[in-house]
Amino acid sequence: MKKTAIVLAAVLVSGLVLSACGGSTGKTGTTQSSTEKTEAAANTSTGGLDLAVQIGSDPETIDPALSTAIDASNIIMHAFETLMIFDENNKIVPGQAESYDVSDDGLTYTFHLRDGLKWSDGSDFTAEDFVYSWKRMADPATAAPYAADMLSVVKGYDEAAAGNVDALAVSAPDAKTFVVELSGPCVYFDKIVTHASMAPVKKDVVEAKGDQWSLTPDSYISNGPLKMIEWVPGSHITFAKNENYWNADKVTLNTLKFVLMEDPNASYSAYRTGEIQMIRDVPTEEIPGLRDSAEFHLEPRMATSYTIFNTQKEPFTNVKVRRALSLAIDRSYIADTLMMGTALPAANFVGPGISDEKEGSSFEEVSRTNNGGDYFSVDNYAADLEKAKALLTEAGYPNGEGFPAIEYMTNDAGYNKAIAEYLQSAWSELGIRMDIKIVEWSTFTPTRRAGDFQICRGGWVYDYDDPSNMLNLFSTESGNNDGKYSNAEVDKLLTEARITADKTEHFDKLHKAEKIMMEDAAVSPLVYSSDYYLQKPEIKGTWHSPYGYWFFMYATE
Repeated sequence: MKKTAIVLAAVLVSGLVLSACGGSTGKTGTTQSSTEKTEAAANTSTGGLDLAVQIGSDPETIDPALSTAIDASNIIMHAFETLMIFDENNKIVPGQAESYDVSDDGLTYTFHLRDGLKWSDGSDFTAEDFVYSWKRMADPATAAPYAADMLSVVKGYDEAAAGNVDALAVSAPDAKTFVVELSGPCVYFDKIVTHASMAPVKKDVVEAKGDQWSLTPDSYISNGPLKMIEWVPGSHITFAKNENYWNADKVTLNTLKFVLMEDPNASYSAYRTGEIQMIRDVPTEEIPGLRDSAEFHLEPRMATSYTIFNTQKEPFTNVKVRRALSLAIDRSYIADTLMMGTALPAANFVGPGISDEKEGSSFEEVSRTNNGGDYFSVDNYAADLEKAKALLTEAGYPNGEGFPAIEYMTNDAGYNKAIAEYLQSAWSELGIRMDIKIVEWSTFTPTRRAGDFQICRGGWVYDYDDPSNMLNLFSTESGNNDGKYSNAEVDKLLTEARITADKTEHFDKLHKAEKIMMEDAAVSPLVYSSDYYLQKPEIKGTWHSPYGYWFFMYATE
């Protein structure tokens, strides 16, 4: 075995964190009584900071195996910890595992857990907890959206996904050792294990409570920096310092209150009165006046926002229709004018910041070189619009004649409604009528995942720095393939990219897969998005990652 160069340092930096992406069934919740809440807070009080933040509304789910929404994953990553995690410099560092080994053939990963790990209820945490949790995720009965994306590289996954969960090649030879056998080498497996969906959950509470286990403080037992002490649906979820966390001495928070608001105006009002110290949802009309404020932050994010076509519903089964609709969008107008420069126009699908094979390289730049240009002419919209009109004519709908009225589904947050209204106007240039359907966030994500739409808003923030993380969304087996796109050649290329140990081949296959997907108009990229938010200047020790997460567990004032 060759030793990986990640070993527990003698002195750990205070910012050890978990990266994730983040959703599931409709939620109801209960809370502790006032007495129970007070006692729980008192038991964990360290004289630290009581912080209130707003990163979204009621989450669809905060079960690590079921979450696909970034707002929920922001909550999960404060409560749970994976084998390896990302630090404030986006470097992979030890989490629950203090080190790991990789076999010479790259097929076996052996993780060595820390001494004395505990769950938040004080019970012992062992390697068997990872075995149970990963098998639960692979189990088709769980219906974990990320299962194929994260576990398909593990030996026996196909059998496990078919119902024989014990076929998944994960084991615990002893309480401190977790072994994973891969079906083929995976050049980014160390990044996969940092993902929120790979967090462990406690077997006895999950099996006792079923799908209700993540809804109440008494059963939401976690292994990370914080633990839940209260949940008032529609109002807030409060966490307190987890005194049983291995690095509890570094946690500076006393409590962290996630205020659940969907209306950015309400969030902004609460921020201005001091009720909340940080808000993610800033009213777009306030941005021009806030841009120069020390409280306003515009941070880069490894993310693409896009429009999803339901490829199983007419007329979006026709590739020429999809391509026409995609080409008829002025991406520069969306990014520069409508979004006031808070995003960049998307000329490709995989955007800036995502690495290619060589050190310091860019996947987007290599795509541009390989293809002799971009997929969209962001500086020449008129040319793309003419192509769109020609394609729609070829599809049998000259000037939109005979094209049925279509519906676009979105939630009303940030620029989402404004973008929907722009698309409505842009597609009218093709003679197409589009209606807008706005739904609440808690309804939006399950409706989208079920494929109950014609066109809808989509977006993806990378869970790790490899283009496969987003391209894999469009494999037939992906639980996050909301548009139900399916192409056998794309599936083949994505699989080959996943199992090869050759980095050159890995990226070559991914470039070929992206090219086919874009020619198929499997998705319509709009912008490379950023995060903008407000935070009180006196709050220190927090940070934002390009994966779209905020880290509050080490905040001070």
